[in-house]
Amino acid sequence: MSGSEFTLFSGGAQGAEAEFGKQAELFGVQEVNYSFEGHKIERTRGLRMLTQEELMRKDVSLTYVSKLLDRNFSNGPLIRMVLRTIMYQVDAGLEIFVIGAILDNGTVNGGTGWGAEFAKICNKPLFVFDQVKNGWFNWKDNAWRPVPTPTITKTHFTGTGTRFIEDNGRAAIAALFAQSFGAPK
Repeated sequence: MSGSEFTLFSGGAQGAEAEFGKQAELFGVQEVNYSFEGHKIERTRGLRMLTQEELMRKDVSLTYVSKLLDRNFSNGPLIRMVLRTIMYQVDAGLEIFVIGAILDNGTVNGGTGWGAEFAKICNKPLFVFDQVKNGWFNWKDNAWRPVPTPTITKTHFTGTGTRFIEDNGRAAIAALFAQSFGAPK
């Protein structure tokens, strides 16, 4: 299938999300970046500004998220808004691709971890490139399993992850797109 038949749902933030967007543009994949007023992002292609009302629809208890991920999230307004946009990204995608690191408790590091956990809750195919272990993992049967570079198979997919992308994370995203769509446009 041609990249033009696919849509990436992301957040346009620096790091992994910006890299997913760059690859999407290279391969002719459509792009939707969820954001909100006052959020600093790198990608504006396909920008979808969420209204206050839309953001409130995705309100989630920080106590719940902190307990689920076994870490504390500040109660600041920025983190709440970011977690809400992540929910829009995961809701829109039929497959979820994340760049980060899988922690010993099975969650993914940082705020990105909420996206991975929400994908698990929604029972969506979930792939994480672990920059520390330098490999892809798939969440299957309640466990992380190492896999070769996956292929994007759903026309609506989500790409998110750490702001602190490493060279191997960039290479993993490039390989994901090349494996899925062939040569760039």
